[in-house]
Amino acid sequence: MILGSLITIGYVGLGVRLVDIQVLQHGKHAAHALDNTRRRTVHASRRGDILDIRGTVLATSRIAKTVCADPSLMGVHQQLVARAISPFLGGDIDKLAERMQRRVYVDAKGRRREDKHVVLKRKVPLEEWQAVTNAMAHLEFGVDVKSLSRKERLKYYNVRRSIFCERVDSQLRVYPSGNLAAHVTGFVGVRDPGDSGIHMVGLEGKHGIEKMLDSELEGVRGWRETETDRSQREVVAFREYNVQPRDGLNVVLTLDSNVQYIAEKALEALCVKHTPASACAVVVNPQTGAILALSNRPTFNPNQPGESTAANRRNRVITDSFEPGSTFKIVAVSGALNEGAVSLSDRFHCENGRYYFAGKVLRDHHSYGSLSVQEIITKSSNIGTAKVAMKLGARRLHNYISKMGFGHRTGVPLPGEVGGILHPIHNWNKLSISRVPMGHEIAATPLQLVMAMSAMANGGSLMRPLLIDRLVDRDGNIVMQYKPTVVRKVIRDNTAQQMIETLRTVVSEEGTARLARLDNYAVAGKTGTAQKPSKTKRGYEDGKYFSSFIGFLPADNPQLCIGVFVDEPKNGYYGGTVAGPAFRGIAKESANYLGLEPSESVEGLSVRKPKVVLR
Repeated sequence: MILGSLITIGYVGLGVRLVDIQVLQHGKHAAHALDNTRRRTVHASRRGDILDIRGTVLATSRIAKTVCADPSLMGVHQQLVARAISPFLGGDIDKLAERMQRRVYVDAKGRRREDKHVVLKRKVPLEEWQAVTNAMAHLEFGVDVKSLSRKERLKYYNVRRSIFCERVDSQLRVYPSGNLAAHVTGFVGVRDPGDSGIHMVGLEGKHGIEKMLDSELEGVRGWRETETDRSQREVVAFREYNVQPRDGLNVVLTLDSNVQYIAEKALEALCVKHTPASACAVVVNPQTGAILALSNRPTFNPNQPGESTAANRRNRVITDSFEPGSTFKIVAVSGALNEGAVSLSDRFHCENGRYYFAGKVLRDHHSYGSLSVQEIITKSSNIGTAKVAMKLGARRLHNYISKMGFGHRTGVPLPGEVGGILHPIHNWNKLSISRVPMGHEIAATPLQLVMAMSAMANGGSLMRPLLIDRLVDRDGNIVMQYKPTVVRKVIRDNTAQQMIETLRTVVSEEGTARLARLDNYAVAGKTGTAQKPSKTKRGYEDGKYFSSFIGFLPADNPQLCIGVFVDEPKNGYYGGTVAGPAFRGIAKESANYLGLEPSESVEGLSVRKPKVVLR
């Protein structure tokens, strides 16, 4: 009876426990079981390419492998395997062999485990992986394997299969042209899965177009939900979902790789001669606002972004703002002409180089006497420009500065753009009306200045910078076409024509940019030489300048507007002598490459006599 009672109690207890586990706690344990066997993997689609306007590939994706090793299969042959695969994976043979040594660890439950999955290298191109597999298939052990027993042959066979790749392929983002247009294309990084805990394979844009159009380039991710056995192998019969990814769109930029190359080579030559802190160049079609080239120095290689500094990766064309200096004089003069406050033939006395205004001295770089409005631009007179601005008035001047885009972002689809600095009119002091017209008390980005000059060239319309031409799918079908956009009309057509006539004289023998002249094309433009404000004290830094030249050609039918900007140049600092030659090199080669029709002979160009404009 006692034995029967014990057996009955045991079976009752077991039944109660089974009911508790399988009924009362069913949900908990079922979920736990699914967590152990069910796997959900998100697969990234093939990332779209980035191309220039002529179809040259600037960024593309290639299939890549993650190469791994199983040390438990190698026996004592780590050194042999390392010698075979190191030419393709890179790195030191001894260090590679050390990573493949057998290691035992203790898991969370206190059990001793052997590490059978050692990642040797990620993002290995497909051709290199094929070379690795070929090398492993032809390993020479120094013995006749075929003459050995079956058990001994299996050991050597295991060595050959000890190197493997992960089942899920990754993508390797490649920039075939290296640092060409690096600040435009940007670069990518590994996508962060966040808190989802879902295994995700994919790339994420971190800079440039890669970041701004990340969702378009990425496409639609696919995913798979399945179950695995205790060895983590998929049980295909229990696969519930297998949604294939959809490839990303290709982005076609307005950039022209050849013009981009020309601009970058010109910047390199400039940096060798003047060793500046930085330099940048922008080439724009003033009629459409399309950016044909955008270059920065220093630069970086997007294939290896981690080897560069944050300063080298900064796109200074849109992220850095400077006091523009004399290139800004086009705003005050064009505004005064547009309002009828002055005409090109009006003359102003430039006080022989020293002008006392509001208790301060305003100086010119030469002692000028009486100059016409046109000659004020030709000679780049600070005093003359200030007097023209006074005719216009502070409120109207501020209005024209804002209308021409200063103090606002241009809207270019690149990350990090700043709007510069334009103080509200009520914050201007008595000196502002004499200082702002010559590019002081204001800060602008290089792109803002180029777009303002483009408005002078195209008849007075401020264009939004156009960097993306279209988005296309894998079959070449256009999904989105981007068109030129006029932000606003800033000056009248006849005012723009007067500005072109005036700006042509800047590259004449009497002007400040003789080194920017071209033999076969009429050039119009403006120099800028601004002393840099001090970061530690009031006033400006001695010997530190921001030099620039912005011009367009052919002057009678402008097709190219080019800006060259140089921060803290050595061996000279005037915009005409530092930036002018680089402009000339970019303009000459770009015009020849694009087949622009030459202007009438401009040999011996002199200052044109200004037409009298009735007010």
